[in-house]
Amino acid sequence: MNKAAIHSKETAGMGSAATAAVLSAVMMGAGQMYNRQWIKGGLFLLAGLVSLYLILNGLATNLWGLVTLGEQPAHLEKVGRLYRNVPGDHSIFMMIYGLVALLYIVLLACFYVANIKDAYTIGKKRERGIHVNGFRQTWRMLGDQGFPYVLLALPTIGVLVFTILPIIFMVLMAFTNYSAPDHIPPKNLVDWVGLRTFTNLVTLEAWSHTFVGVLTWTVIWAVVATVTTYFGGILVALLIEQQGIRFKGFWRTLFILPYAIPQFISLLIMRNLLNYQFGPVNQYLRMLGLGGVPWLNDAFWAKVTVILVNMWIGIPVSMILVLGVLTAIPRDLYEAAEVDGATGFQKFRNITMPFVLFQTAPILIMQFAGNINNFNVIFLLTNGLPANGDYAYAGSTDLLVTWLYKLTLDNQRYNFASAIGIIIFIIIAAFSLYNYRRSRSFKEEDMIQ
Repeated sequence: MNKAAIHSKETAGMGSAATAAVLSAVMMGAGQMYNRQWIKGGLFLLAGLVSLYLILNGLATNLWGLVTLGEQPAHLEKVGRLYRNVPGDHSIFMMIYGLVALLYIVLLACFYVANIKDAYTIGKKRERGIHVNGFRQTWRMLGDQGFPYVLLALPTIGVLVFTILPIIFMVLMAFTNYSAPDHIPPKNLVDWVGLRTFTNLVTLEAWSHTFVGVLTWTVIWAVVATVTTYFGGILVALLIEQQGIRFKGFWRTLFILPYAIPQFISLLIMRNLLNYQFGPVNQYLRMLGLGGVPWLNDAFWAKVTVILVNMWIGIPVSMILVLGVLTAIPRDLYEAAEVDGATGFQKFRNITMPFVLFQTAPILIMQFAGNINNFNVIFLLTNGLPANGDYAYAGSTDLLVTWLYKLTLDNQRYNFASAIGIIIFIIIAAFSLYNYRRSRSFKEEDMIQ
């Protein structure tokens, strides 16, 4: 009998995969030790003991704090004839600590399941007489085949801590009463209120009127701003690429200048140029006897102004994209269309526009989503003004995102701001996914028909 057969019989009698899995389920690392993987088992055991220590010495308390959000607010206590400040629970810190503890528990659960699967897999190999790598071989294989996963580990942890956790924290705030003036810790505690914030947003008269008005203007703004900049960019690109147009490089450079200048500079300059009383635009209009136009002082004119200024900033972006697409369209198609007697409009409708839409449909969807959250244009140009007496903490030109900003930093209405943030996410995600999946760019990723 050869050595391989003897080794196979010996390993087959050493135990079962089920036994190793049960041992790892009882104590992390026990199954690996049962499988004679002492170093790996010791590492799993050490991780389990450290996690148990952390749970008993803080994580359990933090999880309970996430449930209660505190029980004792800060208060003044009389000591003789003096008063001293007695610190209490801080609901927001307790929520953050609780989320960190919850994330650690979730990762620990995944690690625990991986520990059981590893013990079971190694046990199966030993039952079948398959060679099992030692610690050095496993470490070497991890450095070779698993190197990309090792490098991705740190960015993954960063995304979990700095992206996922803040998003979850923002979502949870919408289900609390965290707002001024009555529920700002540490003086006052924050409580869970369920869906009350969302119901107040649509039922209380002041809030519902503001929400409907701002949401309506946000949708109108996103649609008009996207359409004007997109088709404006197509028009400018087609004009530049027309046969007979000289100095094409000059025209491209000229129209890209508004995009090359930092956006906040352009917006602040426009704000000064369009000032009703001192702005140069109105002064020239008055010199011509036309009177001044309330560009930023009237609700209607302010909305028209932000759309026009956004065209000035956004058309160059679409122009560059379309110029790139136009250079990729085969000239044979246009020549064949001319032979068939097609007009210029027919060539645009049947050749140019399908190619442009196919290439830029995802970007068009992205531009719409970006315009819903176009904070810079509104905030820097109008700051949401002019004021609207019927709105709560919002002006006539405020979008949902600028209203959210004012609710958060200016008025400490954190729960309402969080609810609005969730609504913005739902609108953008639903629109983007629906339209992208219906676009030819998604259905025909590898070809143009």
